[in-house]
Amino acid sequence: MRGAHATVRCGLKNGEYSFNMMTIASCAMGVLFAMPLVSMADALDAIVVTATRVPEPVDRIPADLSVVSGAEIAARGAKDMSGVLSLVPGVEAPAGGDAGPSSAVPSFWGLHEFDAFLLVVDGVPWGGAFNPAITTLDFTGTERVEVLKGSAPVLYGATSFVGVVQVLHFPAGEAADTADLAYGSYGSVRGAASVALPQVGIYRQSLALDGQSLGFSDPREGVSSGHALYRGALPWGEGTLSLDADLTVVRDTPPSPVLRAGTSLSVLTPVDANFNPADAAIDENKYHLASRYSQPLRWGTWDTLVSFAYSNVTDRRGFLHPDSSGTADTQNQRRSIDDGYGDTHLTVPWGADGTLIVGADLLYGLGHQTTLNSNGAYTVPLDGSILPPPTSGLPVNEVGTLQDKRLFAGQYAQVDWKPVDDWDVIAGVRLNEAYEHKDSSDLLLAPALQLAADSVGKTVIRPTETIGVSERLWAEGKDELTIYADYRHAFKPAAIDFGPDYTPALLRPETAKSYEAGFKGAAAAGRFTYQAELFWLDFANLVVATSAGSLANAAGERLKGIEAEMRYELRPTISLTAGGSYHDARFTQYLFFDGNANIDVAGRQLTLAPHVLASLGLSYTPERGLSAGVVARYTGRRFLDEENTAPVGGYSTVDAHAGYRIGRTEITLEATNLTDQRPPVSASEFGSQSFYLLPARTIWVRLEYGWH
Repeated sequence: MRGAHATVRCGLKNGEYSFNMMTIASCAMGVLFAMPLVSMADALDAIVVTATRVPEPVDRIPADLSVVSGAEIAARGAKDMSGVLSLVPGVEAPAGGDAGPSSAVPSFWGLHEFDAFLLVVDGVPWGGAFNPAITTLDFTGTERVEVLKGSAPVLYGATSFVGVVQVLHFPAGEAADTADLAYGSYGSVRGAASVALPQVGIYRQSLALDGQSLGFSDPREGVSSGHALYRGALPWGEGTLSLDADLTVVRDTPPSPVLRAGTSLSVLTPVDANFNPADAAIDENKYHLASRYSQPLRWGTWDTLVSFAYSNVTDRRGFLHPDSSGTADTQNQRRSIDDGYGDTHLTVPWGADGTLIVGADLLYGLGHQTTLNSNGAYTVPLDGSILPPPTSGLPVNEVGTLQDKRLFAGQYAQVDWKPVDDWDVIAGVRLNEAYEHKDSSDLLLAPALQLAADSVGKTVIRPTETIGVSERLWAEGKDELTIYADYRHAFKPAAIDFGPDYTPALLRPETAKSYEAGFKGAAAAGRFTYQAELFWLDFANLVVATSAGSLANAAGERLKGIEAEMRYELRPTISLTAGGSYHDARFTQYLFFDGNANIDVAGRQLTLAPHVLASLGLSYTPERGLSAGVVARYTGRRFLDEENTAPVGGYSTVDAHAGYRIGRTEITLEATNLTDQRPPVSASEFGSQSFYLLPARTIWVRLEYGWH
């Protein structure tokens, strides 16, 4: 959302810790009612592109779409997906997970799956045909982040189910024009700069840089990373040619997940015990280039985007056996991934107030991986007092190889038609061609030499479609009320998780049909904005593990619920934000193998899927002097297992910041997870019955200088 001045969104995730809610609300009201009311620009005027690719006010789009401005992100000091999305209703994105402490596991509509959403950076699917590349995602120089609930089955094809997150950086020649340096808990240091470089003739350019070295409450866990994004653009012929060059270096030292013992987490292991081998690391170098050309034509606009990325990854980790014996399996992986993306489309006026987009795209992915496994590599005490040996000193008893090639092509057409001023119809169809070829092998060296290998290919051709309608029921000045409904049909080839296990089969694509209905609007001369939606999504062909340890299309899920958010701008420097959701995410089909027998868990709640999420927040961001903000969240009761026998209670977290600005310089004290809650927030796919915990409380002192 936006206003006359950028403000920070804050909130609390819904809950049982009512004293937090009441305290924050009381303080907020005391501050707010002491301030005079000043008219603000209508937040529903925010211009977005994720749902249509054509810039359009968010109030006209028949879908639930939230916007987080770059100014908000900078004011809060948010550096990761968890902080940036903390106030988007119904969304969780706890940091960490199997991909390392630089990553996150987002949840939309109650579904906790790393690969169920689409991540887009400046129009490019980030992670390509495989999985969202969260570890190399960077928010320095971000102009805004758009969050679309549900899939994007026409414009982006076979890559998402429950949500789309698009990060849009400042265009070439523009920037936040700020630099900052921060020091935090556990010896953490970070710095960043977003700079508009001098224009060379007609050539515009900008640069975003950042680096960090992060410590954690687990002394063996850590992150060292650096990122650079260069953007350039110049007029070329009748159009504009632009170039992006992106370099990311990530050095993660991962934590260990905590085991579940029966109906609760094990108490045999300390919270921050680390059982990874001594040389544990998830290291990645990523190189990315993208070029765009936009040319106006007599009867429309022609846009073309070409992108290529190369990543190489080293992944060394160990996972304890779930029997609490202290025995661990280790993996030592080398992986390279090529990601290519190309899109070309025409945008043509449709009637007096509409557009037609016709285009084609191609998403290419090629992954190579070699895995050296040491099964039963070592046994360590569960108190974490002994440093395990490095993988280089362990006997290898299994060698795996994988090469996976993917080509996802599509031809699409989408119309955005406004038959009258208050109506908007968005409808589109896409023909998808998904091709995949997979070569894999597994060589067991002990206890006896045994080789398994397979080469398989699959081609799937099928359409996907969407249709949505909105009607503005009432408008007066900046106030309005709009209702909408939409339907989307999506499919997604089964993900490749690049794990250590031998999984040679190519499975059928997962499919989903979703329905939404909601309303959005503004009141109080545009100072009060709101939106709410009902949703229903049915999954089929869900990929799950079988009793034999392999994967199969053997489950179904249903996600339904309600989400709502509101924002009250009391003056240009003060805003109050609240959000809430009720999710009912359940299996509709699944014979779950619990280690002894198959159990029918149809009707049971999905793992780590709370019914209730809520948020409440307050920010005060004047141009000079004292500024402050608080973000409070609550996550409700969940289950740690598919049978719903291991419940875990709800929890509250509070983030806060307070700063003081003199001229162009500001010093800020920032804190995350002030309540120091450490609940399980993400499940490990590699270690059975294992969970990653919420990172501990961290405090930062940040110094920022701006010349904008």
